[in-house]
Amino acid sequence: MLSGKKVLLGITGGIAAYKTTFLVRLLIKAGAQVKIILTESAGSFVSPLTLATLSKNPVLTNFVEEDDNSVDWNNHVELGLWADLMIVAPTTANTLSKMASGTCDNLLLASYLSAKCPVFFAPAMDLDMYKHPSTKSSFEKLESFGNIMIPATSGELASGLYGEGRMAEPEDIVKFIQNHLSTGLPLSGKKVLITAGPTYEAIDPVRFVGNHSSGKMGYELANEAAALGAEVILISGPSHLSIENENVELIKVVSADEMYDVAYSRFDSVDIAIAAAAVADYRPKTVAEQKIKKSKDDLNISLIKNKDILFSLGEKKKNQFLVGFALETENEVENAKKKLKKKNLDAIVLNSLNDAGAGFGRPTNKITFIDKNLEIKAFELKTKAEVAADIWGEIIKRIHA
Repeated sequence: MLSGKKVLLGITGGIAAYKTTFLVRLLIKAGAQVKIILTESAGSFVSPLTLATLSKNPVLTNFVEEDDNSVDWNNHVELGLWADLMIVAPTTANTLSKMASGTCDNLLLASYLSAKCPVFFAPAMDLDMYKHPSTKSSFEKLESFGNIMIPATSGELASGLYGEGRMAEPEDIVKFIQNHLSTGLPLSGKKVLITAGPTYEAIDPVRFVGNHSSGKMGYELANEAAALGAEVILISGPSHLSIENENVELIKVVSADEMYDVAYSRFDSVDIAIAAAAVADYRPKTVAEQKIKKSKDDLNISLIKNKDILFSLGEKKKNQFLVGFALETENEVENAKKKLKKKNLDAIVLNSLNDAGAGFGRPTNKITFIDKNLEIKAFELKTKAEVAADIWGEIIKRIHA
């Protein structure tokens, strides 16, 4: 949800400001760009140098910065327009009141009044201040403006009292924002399982039977699903690719048997499954315990059939929307239709090795989407990220039909 987002973080002068170093790290880890504005008093509670180092951006405090006889103007309008979302944390009683009344006496408040994006505020103050009628009035007024409050929690306060008014923990702030951003997205509340990459079937400790799949198509499908609000389980065979999205649980496997076990055990918990992995159909009947020496002119390896992961999921399917992939070299559409029916799929994505730019190890793909009603839609050659968006577009049309 936060990957690629531009976040403007306003920090005010309360003891909870020390927590913002952790908040900045979490936002950066989630893939956000972060710019920070401190009120003048906030610098007494948290180091601007620390925040600048963590965010990789200068920390701003005043409208005008003077350095080495030069003057720079910090444009609050540009800051407000730059942000995809703004967070004010902690929001002290003083700043809360000023935001509600429209007071504009520092850079943070001017940027807040200039913001065109969603604004989240995380109150932090002592118990009596938090419960004061004027504070409650400020909460109501700010929410009536469309701002989103991240509720304070109960706990030990700086005064030594115990009660409501403690700023939400950084992890909870990030989770709150992610949940809010995902609300209303087409896959919000859905759980998705995706298989990706090749499988390696061991011959001996150093050799294996495998294929040229990079896993890129499956990884792009996982990224797109997460961006659309889904919780994703990505089961990946050996691949050099990585995924940082917090809404994606990456489970790495090596062999077809390992992929089968994980996919089969997790299938009941998901709403949608896409089998994009290039699973080996066969594996060596026996695996040598030691490296096989080159002693003969030829070597015969007996192969046995692997379990069919997609077929087993089709047998187990209840209400899940199940999608398979078909990589064909001849009679492509007819073979894909047969696979669609045989494996009890809701849709199948057809690739042809006869199409230039499609197939394993390429940044592009060309697909044909076929659903269980044999409705066929062919797409032009596109990047795999664009192909993933097309596939999800077709799935979403059908699950919301």
